[in-house]
Amino acid sequence: MSILEFLGKQLIDVIQWTETDDNLLAYRYPMQDMEIQNGGRLTVRESQVALFVNEGRIADVFAPGSYTLTTRNLPVLTDLMNWDKGFQSPFKSDVYFFSTRLRIDQRWGTATPITIRDKEFGALRLRGYGIYAYRIADPKLFYNSVSGTRDAYYVSDLEGQLRNTVVAKMTEVFAPGEVAFLDMAAHQSELAERIAGELKPAFTKLGLELAQFVVENLSLPEELQKVLDQRISVTMAGDLGRYTRFQTAQSLPLAAENPGGAAGAGLGLGMGFTMAQMIARAVKPGPEASPTETGAKFCIDCGHPMPRQARFCPDCGKAQV
Repeated sequence: MSILEFLGKQLIDVIQWTETDDNLLAYRYPMQDMEIQNGGRLTVRESQVALFVNEGRIADVFAPGSYTLTTRNLPVLTDLMNWDKGFQSPFKSDVYFFSTRLRIDQRWGTATPITIRDKEFGALRLRGYGIYAYRIADPKLFYNSVSGTRDAYYVSDLEGQLRNTVVAKMTEVFAPGEVAFLDMAAHQSELAERIAGELKPAFTKLGLELAQFVVENLSLPEELQKVLDQRISVTMAGDLGRYTRFQTAQSLPLAAENPGGAAGAGLGLGMGFTMAQMIARAVKPGPEASPTETGAKFCIDCGHPMPRQARFCPDCGKAQV
């Protein structure tokens, strides 16, 4: 190198990185036309790691602290460079900083429902979402496997890969159908732990550590949820006959409030009572289902059988028309 070329080089005596972007995972220190001065200072802050790379090979890794760059603390780099002057001259090296702090509130979710086998319902399509947190645990592995020589590597660059990995492992955990859908809410924390256990090796291969995994919600697609709600309603009603009578009675006040409809005047109301009686006989034959034979009628509010002459329902107290 000529004297003019040497004087034209800019010597770096302090190397440090102040994170200006919360989403930045890896940062390449600008070294173009610059060389590191012998005896220069390197500052690595807490939640950071610095990596020296020489001619494409990782030379030295520095944990948080302050360092004077000499042959004493750059043994690997010194050996690679084969200096014979005790490291007296400036040197060229690529320096990468990695943010090792925890990345919290990372969202995951199923873009489309996943199909699982359920003990009670058979095949189900399931949706889920939640959060997770991770950090860079092995900067050397992360550099070799993920970030490489890019000037900057962001959380968003990794987001798609991690989210798809979460969904894939979630499917593996739910596929055997060991936990029924109706019991999943009670076992949500346990399921999250199982998914996290499956995810950790995949994160480790990227130089990452999965610190937290949370399942916030598991649900069915809207059309399946409606079917489930109807089934729950029937169960709560006790039996299909009572549920049908209740539904019929609930619809009568709404029909009576619509004078322009078919239930206007008193015709629709009478048809409603007749229909309720017919449905009751169809779903539950026997004396109880034949109020006309026993001198009974149905409450217009709760659908409970009651004496025909009663003006108030003995079950719910509703005044009868």
